[in-house]
Amino acid sequence: MKVIICGAGQVGWQIARHLSGELNDVTVVDSNPELVRRATETLDVRGIAGFASYPDVLDNAGARDADMIIAATYSDEVNMVICQVAHSVFSINRKIARLRAQSYLNAIYSDLYRRDHLPIDVVISPEREVAKAALKRLRAPATFDIETFMDGRAQLLGIQIDEGCPVVNTPLRQLTDLFSTLRAVVVGIRREGTLFAPEPGDQIFAGDAVYVFSHREDVPRTLEVMGKTQTKQDRVVIVGGGNVGLTVARALEEKGEGRIRARVIERDRGRAEIAAEALERTIVLHGDGLDAALLHEAGVAQADAVISLTDDDKTNMLAAVRAKAEGAKMSIALVNDPTLSPLMEPLGIDAYINPRATTVSSILRHVRHGRVRAVYSIGDAEAEVIEAEVMSTSPMAGQRLRDIDFPEGALVGAVMKGDKVLRPAGALRIDEGDVVAIFAMAADVPEIERLMQVSIDFF
Repeated sequence: MKVIICGAGQVGWQIARHLSGELNDVTVVDSNPELVRRATETLDVRGIAGFASYPDVLDNAGARDADMIIAATYSDEVNMVICQVAHSVFSINRKIARLRAQSYLNAIYSDLYRRDHLPIDVVISPEREVAKAALKRLRAPATFDIETFMDGRAQLLGIQIDEGCPVVNTPLRQLTDLFSTLRAVVVGIRREGTLFAPEPGDQIFAGDAVYVFSHREDVPRTLEVMGKTQTKQDRVVIVGGGNVGLTVARALEEKGEGRIRARVIERDRGRAEIAAEALERTIVLHGDGLDAALLHEAGVAQADAVISLTDDDKTNMLAAVRAKAEGAKMSIALVNDPTLSPLMEPLGIDAYINPRATTVSSILRHVRHGRVRAVYSIGDAEAEVIEAEVMSTSPMAGQRLRDIDFPEGALVGAVMKGDKVLRPAGALRIDEGDVVAIFAMAADVPEIERLMQVSIDFF
């Protein structure tokens, strides 16, 4: 597949890294020559320095025979123009744009993106994706990461293992015997900073961060097995009242049914006033989220969760640390820089959200080959969970799991037949139409895509 990626920033570079690693023909376009040089020197991509909205620049990038264009520059308007030029001048079939401004995302204006108006096939909103991720963290306070799969019937849970975990030092193969009816599989373990797909003989140790794929109905029991208990989040403090914080607060008001009491702290007076006008039951406080007196006023000591959603990583981390020191039961920080993630556990921060990973996952969901239904990027693009429908042309179709030649860095998390989610077992036969969720290390994603691949007739 020939893909043009406009914008070589964090998101654009990450998408280029994924797609070029899977042997796609990728061209990166950016007005900053340094960013283009970084992409071409570190990735197997072609680079063009120039304004991606200019027709001649897109022409030089190979737009005349491109299959897809991804507009991920820092400007919404430039991304819109890129898609318009790609459609009107070069007839590129698939156009994805990242848009940030909330006005462009208002549902009442969705008619704007019709093919005979502004032809954008997929609109990705980083703020909305981050807000969704934040709400998922709040709904599962015992986890540091969570994502939903298989039409909501299964979940990927990231769980930090403590000394009191009942299954510490137990080989994974024994978990199947000990909990024979539990529809859950440990698909990934991060130990001392290194993520890997475990073998049946591997054990879980205290200090590990494990990724477990579980049937939705078995999530409470899975957490119990891992030594965790679910608690209700009735009192929430949000540090940061910008687009993301406001979206989270609105969602808590809409879905909390009056039970959840939320407070927002916003440093900028203008934003604080906007948030106060937009929210009905949420108290908005104007001030610094690092101010101990203001945190006390917000009731942090009694808070079930404090979530820091400002546009500054260090502020978010420090606010989360201070909130825990003041007595908050749980802290969540929004962190753009993935190199800071190893600091979360030593600092006592319970969970973090990486906007780049959420945006990249959203875009990849619309890029993959075959009948891919969902993609979730783990860590700093170290691994992915891919959910896809098995086609008749897939090498997996008609085979039992034990006979499929999966790469070492891949594990099946679950198989859905019809509306039933099954725990994977060696004797389980994979048929056409089944939906399979697979955890795969980044280096093994191309092989997983080959196993999922369909013939050219299906594209």
